[in-house]
Amino acid sequence: MSSQMSLFESEPEPTSAIRQALDRAHAESRTIASGLPPNLYFGTSSWSFPGWAGIVYGAERTTSQLARDGLREYAQHPLLRTVGIDRSYYAPIPIDDLRAYASQLPPDFPCCIKAPAGVTAFSLSPRMGGDDVNPDFLSVDRLVDDLLAPLSVAFRRNTGAIILEFPPFGRARRLTPNAFHDQLERFLERLPREFEYAIELRDRMLLTPRYRAMLRAHGIAHTYNYWSAMPMLAEQAAVVPPEEPPFSVIRLLLKPGTWYEDQREAFRPFNRLVAPDQTMRAEVAAIAWRALKRQKRVFILVNNKAEGSSPLTVAALAQLMREGGGLVRQVGG
Repeated sequence: MSSQMSLFESEPEPTSAIRQALDRAHAESRTIASGLPPNLYFGTSSWSFPGWAGIVYGAERTTSQLARDGLREYAQHPLLRTVGIDRSYYAPIPIDDLRAYASQLPPDFPCCIKAPAGVTAFSLSPRMGGDDVNPDFLSVDRLVDDLLAPLSVAFRRNTGAIILEFPPFGRARRLTPNAFHDQLERFLERLPREFEYAIELRDRMLLTPRYRAMLRAHGIAHTYNYWSAMPMLAEQAAVVPPEEPPFSVIRLLLKPGTWYEDQREAFRPFNRLVAPDQTMRAEVAAIAWRALKRQKRVFILVNNKAEGSSPLTVAALAQLMREGGGLVRQVGG
């Protein structure tokens, strides 16, 4: 190939070493995937990480290239059967972008999509402890306008669970658990039922028996999250048993007691497991098996900041799930 042709290549040419590494990863993953239940969906919180070359991708590509076109190759990985779409939390996704995502995915590939913070954040600036109350907090109309209507038009066949992530309240203004649950109840009553929803709490005080009863009454799932300020997964399952919801979402984000910036810097470029957490993995497997035994669907989404590399954590969890027993029984599966 001439140097002139290489200047105009739109896609980088895969190196033999990266391609061979990916072929090995796919071969190992196919073996693991063959022993997993069909209603178990593993995925990652996003997909645009250049460090995944040889793990998920067959060539070195930039973050922007992967964000735009990486889903097609991502979906070819034998263990990756769902993915998280987080950008909708920060701003509405343009219709053309949704169509571009859909064009890269098979029709049976469900994506877990975050609801906008404009609907789920009580404060307009919760990270800064802001005291300005969000006028659209728990607004069904805004949820429809910003997310559900565009999904219906351009992404319906690939829309899986809508994740309603409620960030911690700001320091200056807070809701009591009862006040929050009162507002949440009214919101759940009005949700369009052609979609499925999973609630993710970021304040442990909101995880109560009343919350459990509300989910059961409205057919809403709980998101068992491994996150800085929440109790461990098994403690959440003690409040909301995974046998009850119509499906379960497990999101592995940050080890409790750790913080995003610290983990991001320690784990880059996200191509190896830096801090494996055997307790977390065992609790994930236990919760998943409890739901799977009731023929429920289970979605397990992994962030790089959980252990260092999302797809490698997925592979380790999938192998544990395939083997069954062992750690799973110890935690109470």
